[in-house]
Amino acid sequence: MAQTVQFDVWIPNDTAEAREVQERIVGLMEQNAWPMRDCFGVRLSLEEALVNAIKHGNRMDPDKKVYIACELSADEITVVIEDQGDGFKIAEVPDPTEDDNLEKPGGRGIMLIRSFMTGFEYNDKGNQLTISKKLGVVNEE
Repeated sequence: MAQTVQFDVWIPNDTAEAREVQERIVGLMEQNAWPMRDCFGVRLSLEEALVNAIKHGNRMDPDKKVYIACELSADEITVVIEDQGDGFKIAEVPDPTEDDNLEKPGGRGIMLIRSFMTGFEYNDKGNQLTISKKLGVVNEE
């Protein structure tokens, strides 16, 4: 790939719209010959992050929107996802691997995103997530 591809978009608070953007991003990766393993991890991470923004951040409010910005270079993809919700404190999300939380659904999406992506960061408010993946890098945790 000779140059960086960038786009940003506001979508309605709707999972079908989110899926379209997710497919657009993964499609760009596939067009640029990213390995299937990387495409799979980014697809799963985007799905989790977008559903979290729609469901938890915007609380399914049809009047709210989700902002998505994507930058794909030859060796890294970065995606920013921002909802219009009140945010949250990531430290307050229960660790789904602790014995007391094994039966609880919360925190699994965040754990999954962290395991597939090489970069993971929320803003201070907790309504904007920046995730990135370096080409071919496998997280060893």
